[in-house]
Amino acid sequence: MEDRPMKRVNLQHYDIVIVGAGPVGLMLSTCLARWGYKIKHIDNRAEPTSTGRADGIQPRSLDLLRNMGLKSAIMAHKPARVFEVAFWDPPRGGRGIVRTGTWASCPSFIDARYPFTTLLHQGRIERVFISDLEKNGAQIQRPWTIKGFESDEKADPQYPVEVDLEHVDGTQQETVRAKYLFGGEGARSSIRERLGIRITHKDPISHVWGVMDGVVKTDFPDIKMKCTIHSDHGSIMVIPREDNMVRLYIQIASSTDPDWNPRKTATEAQVQDSAKKIFHPYLIEWERVEWYSVYPIGQGISDKYTIDHRVFLGGDTCHTHSPKAGQGMNTAFLDALNLAWKIHAVEAGFADRAILTTYGPERKEVAETLLSFDNKYAKLFSQRPPAATEVQAASERTSGQEEDNEFVKTFKEACEFTSGYGVAYKPNALNWSPDHPAQSPIIHPDGTKLRTGRIMINADVTRVVDANVVHLEQEVPLNGSFRIYIFAGKPSVTAKALKDLAFHLGDKRSFYGSYLRPDMGSVSHHETHNPHSLFFTVCTVFAAQRNQIEISRDVPDLLARYRDHVYADDRWDRRVPDATAAAHAKMGLDQEKGGVVVVRPDGYVGIVTSLVEGSGTVASLNEYFGAFCTKKLGETMAQL
Repeated sequence: MEDRPMKRVNLQHYDIVIVGAGPVGLMLSTCLARWGYKIKHIDNRAEPTSTGRADGIQPRSLDLLRNMGLKSAIMAHKPARVFEVAFWDPPRGGRGIVRTGTWASCPSFIDARYPFTTLLHQGRIERVFISDLEKNGAQIQRPWTIKGFESDEKADPQYPVEVDLEHVDGTQQETVRAKYLFGGEGARSSIRERLGIRITHKDPISHVWGVMDGVVKTDFPDIKMKCTIHSDHGSIMVIPREDNMVRLYIQIASSTDPDWNPRKTATEAQVQDSAKKIFHPYLIEWERVEWYSVYPIGQGISDKYTIDHRVFLGGDTCHTHSPKAGQGMNTAFLDALNLAWKIHAVEAGFADRAILTTYGPERKEVAETLLSFDNKYAKLFSQRPPAATEVQAASERTSGQEEDNEFVKTFKEACEFTSGYGVAYKPNALNWSPDHPAQSPIIHPDGTKLRTGRIMINADVTRVVDANVVHLEQEVPLNGSFRIYIFAGKPSVTAKALKDLAFHLGDKRSFYGSYLRPDMGSVSHHETHNPHSLFFTVCTVFAAQRNQIEISRDVPDLLARYRDHVYADDRWDRRVPDATAAAHAKMGLDQEKGGVVVVRPDGYVGIVTSLVEGSGTVASLNEYFGAFCTKKLGETMAQL
């Protein structure tokens, strides 16, 4: 870009410029606005999405939205909830279609709080985020677009990215400086093009689909269910929606057609005629059509998500795939969350800038897996219908059982991934493995069921202060903090280990003591999550009945400051029916001796250690945090 010295005088400075106000941009903006960052957020549309686009919120995403306090606002729109998928196919030796099977959208082998897919128009979801942004003093600047940018840390180490913005009608221009630039513009990203990052197409375009949202009148019995329909006249996917609407995906063309043309299109009336033939012998008529579009489906993935770790990409800018598995918006949410907390950890002075290098590999690996499962999912829809016995086997077997049937295996893998619970991050500084710099022998104790780089297992516990039964994984809101779960076992067994843990946490050289709040002395008594440090929230879970726990007696002072995060592990769980302390048992931790689980701010397990007497537990966690934080901890040098 040409030299622009005159523009550099009196420029506005921002922590981040976000381009695009779809799901990925809104999630990133919402997180960073809540954590106090100065944001310039633009979108080239005059208004949020009015019709069409993504509509499926998967179970793990609903967990996340609840953790952000946004779930109730979304559910207030009374979205459709899909618990089962129905399959319809031609009958043997006959015409028309018959139901050949059903299966659970999120089967019982997945320990989900919300075992269903939530279906709601993307525009309403966007408005929930926009409302939250406004509460935190941020807003979307519309309709503006990006005209160019330059990233140069030598010219300005603190605000290295200069961004040129313009109103879409060309009447206004603005140049700003920022620490970061994020491209969430979608598949046709100008930022990605300017960076010279290619999209690698995994498969050539092989299908052209029409999608139609509307209100229908029909005698088809499963119109309120998610359905895949195969007939002699073509294929349809049925997706129920809010306000009595239904979405139909209708295959218009396939690469197996003799006259295949990836640019083939069809009118709204032509697609309706095709749908009527596919639904036969059932009748279907449209009372109104809200949105209709035709688009080719190809699979593509961005070669990189960033080049300099100042300009980042996410969402549809990085990955394109079929809409059939309902993954686009959900993957976008997790792209944004992954980047948001890492930017926060760096800019707040906790983590070394090198953790930003984990964003691309972690999220690109998920996108690669998504494209692979997208292929498998498509084959599940297009191949032979499952036999009733296979559907039953896939739905009822638990994850620990042997299974030889390829259909059952593929089904379960697909369900775990599409629900969001199958996302797995590979080892790095944040996700412990035997190759991690932290080498204490008490790390990852035998028997633990927790897997680093995977979401923490759900558990019900009783909060001691008010006897409320709560979901442990939801007790710490999305606040940018690491979550330290101390599973304290039996108080009579672990009393000294717990006292020693608290003592060594209080050491100013520990990972905890090194990052105390400068205003700790004036923090409100009512602060429940971050009384000592903005980077950690501590929860203590005893393997005891609530009435046996006395906080003043059983909990050391440092941990007792988190009195609202002291719990009794006294709730029965059908997944571990014989356990006396179900939460300990579900995590695979000793029900008497306990253990410590560190969960990243985005909910993924970082490391698990034993709870031992002496300094060993804190020393092992110093080693873990020392691999990526900014200060020297304990006796070990920080290393990356």
